[in-house]
Amino acid sequence: MSRIGKKPVELPSGVSASVSGQTIEIKGPKDTQSFTATDDVTVAVEDNVVTVTPRGSSKRARQQWGMSRTVISNMVTGVTSGFKKELEINGVGYRAQMQGNTLKLSLGLSHEVNFEVPAGITVTAPKPTQIIVEGTSSQLVGQVAANIREWRKPEPYKGKGIKYVDEYIFRKEGKKK
Repeated sequence: MSRIGKKPVELPSGVSASVSGQTIEIKGPKDTQSFTATDDVTVAVEDNVVTVTPRGSSKRARQQWGMSRTVISNMVTGVTSGFKKELEINGVGYRAQMQGNTLKLSLGLSHEVNFEVPAGITVTAPKPTQIIVEGTSSQLVGQVAANIREWRKPEPYKGKGIKYVDEYIFRKEGKKK
């Protein structure tokens, strides 16, 4: 039994959900999102509560049960408050700045990196060493933050690179003479 799947998803005030077939659409103050569940689960909306139940006892049905409930819960959070990831840049001469819809990164490469921000995501650089990624989709916010971090992952010797604010970089000692 899925412990996560058993929990119903509460819809806060100002959020409405509608189900048509296997597709659930959630409307909130910030955005409207939809999700199409697989045929292994049943999605139902009753009295401002969304419930997900499996259609069988197969392994795939139980997997989809918990996953579908989590996706719906993330959609409700996204349309009400949104998601946010903060990145920090460490390194001499490493910096970021926004120019229109493009994030310009100077990361010690021979060229400047121009990162196009996808639709539905807001990227801000309040300081040259700080990047904030915000949006209503948990998956898209995480993917954009990971793509930015991919340009220069933090290295363990000096700690240079792009890291998440809450990430701990395990530091290594350099070689001895």
